[in-house]
Formats: sequence, structure tokens, C-alpha cells
Amino acid sequence: MSCLLPTTHRKRFVSEASVLCLHGRYHELAPHLVPMDYTNDPDVKVPLALIVNMPELKENPFRNRIVESFSEDGQGNLSFNDFVDMFSVLSEMAPRELKAIYAFKIYDFNVDNYICKEDLEKTLNRLTKEELTPEEVVLVCEKAIEEADLDGDNKLSFADFENMISRAPDFLSTFHIRI
Repeated sequence: MSCLLPTTHRKRFVSEASVLCLHGRYHELAPHLVPMDYTNDPDVKVPLALIVNMPELKENPFRNRIVESFSEDGQGNLSFNDFVDMFSVLSEMAPRELKAIYAFKIYDFNVDNYICKEDLEKTLNRLTKEELTPEEVVLVCEKAIEEADLDGDNKLSFADFENMISRAPDFLSTFHIRI
């Protein structure tokens, strides 16, 4: 059975075979919603609650933020194109610059285009599974802002963030999901 998928003009970092595989995964998430045939270009969105339970995301402490960051509606409901974009950006082939943009969006919890102390606290608590004391969290976040904040406004702009991760050689290897 042939599978007619929606077309897109976005730059992708996954192969055509991977896109077909991703369509199968997308369909499995919500077979009652997702058609196998996209000839009529249906406006289908799979809800966040189904996507975050995928094995690739289930254990990730940022799973909701990851999905929300790729969602055109901002609520985490993903169209097939959003779904492919997510796996494309998180693939090993996506460039560092693109990964940095999405990492920034993921860590910007309050969606104000800055990573502030509160965003860093949420990030740190998720990474450490809340094993640090509140005082330790505050100390680490203050130190991170002190070191990374280039313009002294007590928050990280995208430029500050990009500069910070440029000094993290393992960033590329940790910011990916295998299909």
C-alpha cells in the first residue's frame, strides 16, 4: 500500500525513508485521527499527551517543552510537518545553530525570549530531579547567569545562550533523538 504524505518546503535533516518511518510512528500515536493517505491534505494534529509518551521522549524531563516548542499552535498539538520538524532538528544531522534555536525555546519556560533565573531554576530542577536544595539551585543559577550574561541584564538573551553553549563541546551529542 502506498503512503501519500504531505509535502513541505522546509529544510529537513532526515532522509525520505525516515520521513516514511515517522509517518508510521505518527499514525500509530493516533490511528483514529491520522490517515494513511494524505491526498486530501487533512488538517490533523496529534495532541501533546500522546506524543510525550513516545519511548523517545517518555523519560526526557523536557518532553512537554520539546513538543510545545515544535508545535505551531504552541499548545503541543503537532501536525505531521511539526512532528517531522521535531525529529529533523533533533537528529544528529541538524546543524548546531538550528539546535541552539530550539534549545533556547525549550529552556525559555515563560516564553519571553530570554532565559531568566526562574527558567534556569526550572531547568536545573528537571536535570537534577530536584535533588539539590533550593539554596544550591539559586547559587548555581546565579553563577550561570553571572558567567553567561554578556550585557549585564541578569538574563540570557539568545546571543548569551549561543555563546554559552559554544563552550559546551557535548551540546550536539546530547541534543538529539534517534528515529
